Amino acid sequence: MDLKGCECKVAEIIKMDKITKIYPGGVVANYQVDFSLKEGEIHALVGENGAGKSTLMKILFGMQRPTEGMIYLKESPIVMKSSQDALNYGIGMVHQHFMLVPSLTVAENIVLGSEIKGKFFLDQKKAIEVTKALAEKYKLAIDAHVKVRDISVSQKQKVEILKALYRGAKIIILDEPTAVLTPQEIVELFEQLKLLKQSGHTIVFISHKLHEIKKLCDRMTIMRDGRSVGVYEVDKVTEQEISRLMVGRDVKLDIDKPEKHVGETFLDVKDVTYVDELGKTAVNKVSFSIRKGEILGIAGIEGNGQSELIELVTGMKKPATGEIYVRQQPISKLGIKKIRQLGVAHIPEDRMETGIAPKMDIAANLIADKYDNAPFVKNKFLLDYKKISEFARALISSFNVKTEDEKTLMSGLSGGNIQKVVVGREFSSDSELLVINQPTRGIDVGAIEFIRKKIIERRSSGNAVLLASADLNEILSLSDSLIVMNSGHIVGYFPDASEITEEEMGLYMLGVKTQTTEEIRRACHA
Repeated sequence: MDLKGCECKVAEIIKMDKITKIYPGGVVANYQVDFSLKEGEIHALVGENGAGKSTLMKILFGMQRPTEGMIYLKESPIVMKSSQDALNYGIGMVHQHFMLVPSLTVAENIVLGSEIKGKFFLDQKKAIEVTKALAEKYKLAIDAHVKVRDISVSQKQKVEILKALYRGAKIIILDEPTAVLTPQEIVELFEQLKLLKQSGHTIVFISHKLHEIKKLCDRMTIMRDGRSVGVYEVDKVTEQEISRLMVGRDVKLDIDKPEKHVGETFLDVKDVTYVDELGKTAVNKVSFSIRKGEILGIAGIEGNGQSELIELVTGMKKPATGEIYVRQQPISKLGIKKIRQLGVAHIPEDRMETGIAPKMDIAANLIADKYDNAPFVKNKFLLDYKKISEFARALISSFNVKTEDEKTLMSGLSGGNIQKVVVGREFSSDSELLVINQPTRGIDVGAIEFIRKKIIERRSSGNAVLLASADLNEILSLSDSLIVMNSGHIVGYFPDASEITEEEMGLYMLGVKTQTTEEIRRACHA
């Protein structure tokens, strides 16, 4: 197939012309990038981690200034020094991590910063009226009165979109908008985006999910190594061709999973309950076990207890009731380091906050759990920097981390390469249980392929794996057995993950379907 970039001569609402961004230290994030948007289109922006997508969109949203190049709005040059400038030009952005105030209501969040004021304070009645009118106009059903902390992830996303629309955005940038949604919620989001398109809005859709791009988008810009590879009509390229353009080679995301050979039970969770700092029961009487040589997946809409459960198993949180056993030894009163010494490795959900030390170099991060062990210590006190560098270089090579050397600061790496460092560190430990939360969130197809293969390799070598992922295709492909959580409970347990579809799992995640307590108890070996 001819994969020449699209050269359709249609009026552009936005044109980014020859954008170059060079950071202090000489790092080139964007080089001579051309990017344009047509009015009323849904335009995908794709590329590997570190390809320059985020930088380009931060420039378009006024969060960063380009080193070179110009931006044109309807053929007139514009200069943006802040995101407020972008909003003034009708450009809004919904970030992957929502910028909402949990303690405020939906209406208060939508008008925050441009308040509808009464004589002295916010006019609550007017704010609610405006929110309701906006939600009705754009078919984004939401309760204007409820506090944001009490609504679902998909509803929070609606609030962010309504915030942008309230501020007059005609161009809306969406960063990985489906990362934590169920199949049913994704269908609803796509319908809402199509309605926005019909009303003349332009959508930038940043995603690594190529099947979604094929289903939703009109055109796509593909980036690689800070440059634009080209612009393509989505219906004229296949997913495999898109992958090849992104990473420069064929990518295989189908999982080759050998038959499992299970051993003894390594982890046993019995009637565990966890109550958070607000008094909410986040994990409610949960029981399950994992044997060596198998992968147990945890599915659930974000905020339904799966992250807290992961943190209980790894010692980051303590249960209110119940007990967790590793090799039949209770661990609830043990610290994180002691639990790691029992053979538990952890790849956390938030790699930046709890997975790495961003101001330290790659080598230091790779030995973070080993710095007081041989061969990295000599004379009991002094670090052996030669051995540390050798170890780091070997892992950088085997885990395909794109960097100049092991002395590069973690903050200078892309998201996918940061994740490879975390995975490399945890996989190089003498662990027998891998506890993994969102292993491929926000990373490109090449890194996804690599990390999934590594997880299967560890399972085949006899490790037990506890895997939480919002990517339903991923969790069904990797898991041998599967639990689904809703409101802190296990609502479904499937000893054979291949027996459930994404659509059916979505119904369990939403709480529409549940198994009986007896069905769950039998399946969980409780």
